[in-house]
Amino acid sequence: MSLLEDLNWRHAVKAYDPTKKVSEKDLYTILEAARLAPTSSGLQPFRVIVVENQELKEKMVQGALNPEVMRDSSQVLVFAAWDHYSNEKIDKVYDHHTDVRELPRGRFGSYTDKIKEMYNAQTPEQHFAHTARQTYISLGLAMAQAAELKIDSTPAEGFSNEVVDQILGLKELGLKSVSLLYLGYRDEEKDWLSTMKKVRVPMEEFIIKK
Repeated sequence: MSLLEDLNWRHAVKAYDPTKKVSEKDLYTILEAARLAPTSSGLQPFRVIVVENQELKEKMVQGALNPEVMRDSSQVLVFAAWDHYSNEKIDKVYDHHTDVRELPRGRFGSYTDKIKEMYNAQTPEQHFAHTARQTYISLGLAMAQAAELKIDSTPAEGFSNEVVDQILGLKELGLKSVSLLYLGYRDEEKDWLSTMKKVRVPMEEFIIKK
Protein backbone atom coordinates (compact mmCIF):
# COMPACT_ATOMS: atom_id res chain seq x y z
CA MET A 1 0.00 0.00 0.00
CA SER A 2 1.09 3.60 -0.53
CA LEU A 3 1.79 5.95 2.35
CA LEU A 4 -1.43 7.84 1.66
CA GLU A 5 -3.43 4.61 1.81
CA ASP A 6 -1.74 3.74 5.11
CA LEU A 7 -2.54 7.17 6.54
CA ASN A 8 -6.15 6.91 5.44
CA TRP A 9 -6.35 3.50 7.13
CA ARG A 10 -5.04 4.64 10.50
CA HIS A 11 -6.96 6.50 13.17
CA ALA A 12 -6.46 7.25 16.85
CA VAL A 13 -7.76 3.98 18.28
CA LYS A 14 -10.10 4.39 21.25
CA ALA A 15 -10.04 0.80 22.54
CA TYR A 16 -7.36 -1.89 22.32
CA ASP A 17 -7.58 -5.66 22.58
CA PRO A 18 -5.31 -6.45 25.55
CA THR A 19 -4.83 -10.05 24.37
CA LYS A 20 -3.07 -9.02 21.15
CA LYS A 21 0.58 -7.99 21.36
CA VAL A 22 2.86 -6.27 18.87
CA SER A 23 5.76 -8.57 17.99
CA GLU A 24 9.34 -7.65 18.86
CA LYS A 25 10.18 -7.56 15.16
CA ASP A 26 7.41 -5.08 14.34
CA LEU A 27 8.15 -3.02 17.43
CA TYR A 28 11.80 -2.76 16.39
CA THR A 29 10.75 -1.54 12.93
CA ILE A 30 8.56 1.18 14.44
CA LEU A 31 11.34 2.25 16.79
CA GLU A 32 13.84 2.33 13.95
CA ALA A 33 11.56 4.68 12.01
CA ALA A 34 11.44 6.91 15.10
CA ARG A 35 15.23 6.77 15.47
CA LEU A 36 15.80 7.77 11.84
CA ALA A 37 13.76 10.96 12.18
CA PRO A 38 15.55 14.17 11.22
CA THR A 39 16.45 16.53 14.07
CA SER A 40 17.90 20.01 14.40
CA SER A 41 21.69 19.87 13.89
CA GLY A 42 21.41 16.08 14.00
CA LEU A 43 21.51 16.19 17.81
CA GLN A 44 18.63 13.77 18.44
CA PRO A 45 17.83 15.57 21.72
CA PHE A 46 15.28 13.05 22.94
CA ARG A 47 14.83 9.38 23.72
CA VAL A 48 11.99 6.88 23.38
CA ILE A 49 11.15 4.79 26.41
CA VAL A 50 9.27 1.55 25.70
CA VAL A 51 6.88 0.54 28.47
CA GLU A 52 5.56 -3.02 28.23
CA ASN A 53 5.42 -3.87 31.93
CA GLN A 54 1.77 -3.95 32.95
CA GLU A 55 2.47 -2.82 36.51
CA LEU A 56 4.20 0.29 35.22
CA LYS A 57 1.31 1.02 32.87
CA GLU A 58 -1.13 0.68 35.77
CA LYS A 59 0.85 3.31 37.69
CA MET A 60 1.10 5.61 34.68
CA VAL A 61 -2.67 5.75 34.15
CA GLN A 62 -2.91 8.22 37.05
CA GLY A 63 -3.87 11.47 35.36
CA ALA A 64 -4.35 9.92 31.91
CA LEU A 65 -7.41 11.11 29.98
CA ASN A 66 -7.85 7.67 28.39
CA PRO A 67 -6.67 5.26 31.09
CA GLU A 68 -8.16 2.15 29.46
CA VAL A 69 -6.38 2.88 26.20
CA MET A 70 -3.07 3.12 28.04
CA ARG A 71 -3.80 0.06 30.15
CA ASP A 72 -4.89 -2.20 27.26
CA SER A 73 -2.29 -1.17 24.69
CA SER A 74 0.50 -3.58 23.83
CA GLN A 75 3.22 -0.99 24.41
CA VAL A 76 3.40 2.63 25.48
CA LEU A 77 6.13 4.64 23.78
CA VAL A 78 7.18 7.67 25.81
CA PHE A 79 8.83 10.43 23.79
CA ALA A 80 11.03 12.29 26.27
CA ALA A 81 13.21 15.29 25.43
CA TRP A 82 16.46 16.57 26.91
CA ASP A 83 15.71 19.05 29.69
CA HIS A 84 18.56 21.28 28.46
CA TYR A 85 21.40 21.54 25.98
CA SER A 86 25.02 21.53 27.14
CA ASN A 87 28.46 21.73 25.55
CA GLU A 88 29.14 18.19 26.78
CA LYS A 89 26.02 16.76 25.15
CA ILE A 90 26.78 18.46 21.85
CA ASP A 91 30.39 17.25 21.89
CA LYS A 92 29.29 13.69 22.65
CA VAL A 93 26.93 13.65 19.67
CA TYR A 94 29.49 15.09 17.27
CA ASP A 95 32.26 12.83 18.52
CA HIS A 96 29.96 9.95 17.62
CA HIS A 97 29.34 11.47 14.18
CA THR A 98 33.04 11.78 13.41
CA ASP A 99 33.86 8.32 14.81
CA VAL A 100 31.19 6.63 12.67
CA ARG A 101 32.33 8.57 9.58
CA GLU A 102 35.99 7.86 10.35
CA LEU A 103 36.82 11.54 10.59
CA PRO A 104 39.04 13.27 13.14
CA ARG A 105 37.23 14.48 16.25
CA GLY A 106 36.64 18.21 16.09
CA ARG A 107 36.09 18.09 12.31
CA PHE A 108 32.83 20.05 12.79
CA GLY A 109 34.21 22.33 15.53
CA SER A 110 33.41 25.60 13.77
CA TYR A 111 29.77 24.56 13.51
CA THR A 112 29.44 23.15 17.02
CA ASP A 113 31.02 26.33 18.44
CA LYS A 114 28.21 28.32 16.80
CA ILE A 115 25.39 26.19 18.16
CA LYS A 116 27.00 26.06 21.62
CA GLU A 117 27.13 29.86 21.65
CA MET A 118 23.48 30.03 20.59
CA TYR A 119 22.21 27.57 23.22
CA ASN A 120 24.45 28.96 25.98
CA ALA A 121 22.64 32.29 25.56
CA GLN A 122 19.26 30.62 26.17
CA THR A 123 17.49 29.40 29.29
CA PRO A 124 16.79 25.73 30.11
CA GLU A 125 13.12 26.49 29.48
CA GLN A 126 13.95 27.64 25.95
CA HIS A 127 16.07 24.54 25.48
CA PHE A 128 13.22 22.21 26.46
CA ALA A 129 10.74 24.05 24.24
CA HIS A 130 13.09 23.34 21.34
CA THR A 131 13.98 19.74 22.19
CA ALA A 132 10.32 18.90 22.80
CA ARG A 133 9.36 20.06 19.32
CA GLN A 134 11.90 17.67 17.83
CA THR A 135 10.04 14.70 19.27
CA TYR A 136 6.95 15.26 17.15
CA ILE A 137 8.77 14.50 13.91
CA SER A 138 9.82 11.16 15.37
CA LEU A 139 6.31 10.54 16.70
CA GLY A 140 4.83 11.10 13.24
CA LEU A 141 7.24 8.71 11.56
CA ALA A 142 6.54 6.06 14.21
CA MET A 143 2.79 6.36 13.53
CA ALA A 144 3.32 6.14 9.78
CA GLN A 145 5.50 3.04 10.15
CA ALA A 146 2.95 1.43 12.46
CA ALA A 147 0.22 2.10 9.90
CA GLU A 148 2.28 0.43 7.15
CA LEU A 149 2.53 -2.65 9.39
CA LYS A 150 -1.22 -2.46 10.11
CA ILE A 151 -0.52 -1.86 13.76
CA ASP A 152 -2.88 0.55 15.49
CA SER A 153 -1.65 3.59 17.37
CA THR A 154 -2.92 6.47 19.46
CA PRO A 155 -0.84 9.60 20.07
CA ALA A 156 -1.49 11.24 23.42
CA GLU A 157 -0.65 14.39 25.31
CA GLY A 158 -3.47 13.80 27.79
CA PHE A 159 -1.47 12.38 30.69
CA SER A 160 0.34 13.56 33.79
CA ASN A 161 3.91 14.40 32.83
CA GLU A 162 4.84 14.54 36.50
CA VAL A 163 3.54 11.02 37.14
CA VAL A 164 5.22 9.54 34.08
CA ASP A 165 8.52 11.32 34.73
CA GLN A 166 8.59 10.15 38.33
CA ILE A 167 7.62 6.53 37.64
CA LEU A 168 10.18 6.15 34.85
CA GLY A 169 12.93 8.10 36.62
CA LEU A 170 13.32 10.53 33.74
CA LYS A 171 14.69 13.41 35.79
CA GLU A 172 17.75 11.34 36.63
CA LEU A 173 18.27 10.80 32.90
CA GLY A 174 18.04 14.51 32.11
CA LEU A 175 14.74 13.96 30.28
CA LYS A 176 11.14 15.21 30.45
CA SER A 177 8.18 13.42 28.88
CA VAL A 178 6.49 15.17 25.96
CA SER A 179 4.01 12.77 24.39
CA LEU A 180 2.96 9.13 24.37
CA LEU A 181 2.19 6.70 21.59
CA TYR A 182 0.02 3.70 22.40
CA LEU A 183 0.54 0.67 20.14
CA GLY A 184 -1.53 -2.47 19.67
CA TYR A 185 -4.54 -3.85 17.88
CA ARG A 186 -8.00 -2.35 18.05
CA ASP A 187 -10.90 -3.97 19.83
CA GLU A 188 -13.37 -4.01 16.94
CA GLU A 189 -16.42 -3.95 19.21
CA LYS A 190 -15.29 -1.18 21.57
CA ASP A 191 -13.35 1.08 19.21
CA TRP A 192 -16.24 3.34 18.25
CA LEU A 193 -14.13 5.49 15.93
CA SER A 194 -13.21 2.59 13.62
CA THR A 195 -16.64 2.59 11.94
CA MET A 196 -16.66 6.30 11.21
CA LYS A 197 -15.41 8.09 8.11
CA LYS A 198 -12.03 9.81 8.34
CA VAL A 199 -12.52 13.56 8.51
CA ARG A 200 -9.98 16.24 7.66
CA VAL A 201 -10.18 19.84 6.46
CA PRO A 202 -10.75 19.84 2.64
CA MET A 203 -7.57 20.20 0.57
CA GLU A 204 -8.74 23.51 -0.96
CA GLU A 205 -9.07 24.95 2.54
CA PHE A 206 -6.02 23.27 4.03
CA ILE A 207 -3.56 24.47 1.38
CA ILE A 208 -2.96 28.20 1.01
CA LYS A 209 -1.03 29.17 -2.10
CA LYS A 210 0.69 32.51 -2.46
